Amino acid sequence: MRKNRLQALLAFAVLVTTACGQAPKAPATKANTVEAATKPSAGPLQPVSGQTAFWEMYKSAFAWARDVQPLILTSKDLAGFKNEGGNAALWSATFASASKAEARTFTYSIAETPELAKGVNVGGPIRWGGPTREVMPFQTYEFNSDSTAAFQAASVAAKDWLAKNPRKPVSFTLGSNYHFSSPVWYVCWGSKKSGYAAFVNATNGHVIHPQ
Repeated sequence: MRKNRLQALLAFAVLVTTACGQAPKAPATKANTVEAATKPSAGPLQPVSGQTAFWEMYKSAFAWARDVQPLILTSKDLAGFKNEGGNAALWSATFASASKAEARTFTYSIAETPELAKGVNVGGPIRWGGPTREVMPFQTYEFNSDSTAAFQAASVAAKDWLAKNPRKPVSFTLGSNYHFSSPVWYVCWGSKKSGYAAFVNATNGHVIHPQ
């Protein structure tokens, strides 16, 4: 049983680190931006948590399709900013609509770049064939544990490794598949080949241990 669960976790790690396999990856550009931040900054721009970016993107996704469901949320790097503590300067999320049989990839950037507007940017629609065992939509009410909480929980599990490997960059991916009853955070320091990864239940914030 422990071996089977470990294999499933490792399979999920491969899934989320390749942007959910079958989840579409359409680049978001200024040309198809539907919502951008307009309020002046009160101070230096700061990276934001996964939930903060998610809800901004969800509002645009819901305006696109009322039956929209999230498939994946991923932290990204943005030149000139440092991601830390579970916060990131750039986030990407893929949402799907069963009624439209389409999916779109949204991004949320805290700053304007040559490719992205500040705020929410929307990629073009891509055909979506529906849920699979490997890529399953999750409900927004299941997303209770933010990336900052996932970082804290995963840091405890990775304590010994981090002591020997300080200052490693960390990335976050939120997704779900048939093996899990709730969406999970995949928290990875370094790379999947030479790093440390932990899974955190995105509903209750607990680290998932293979059994």
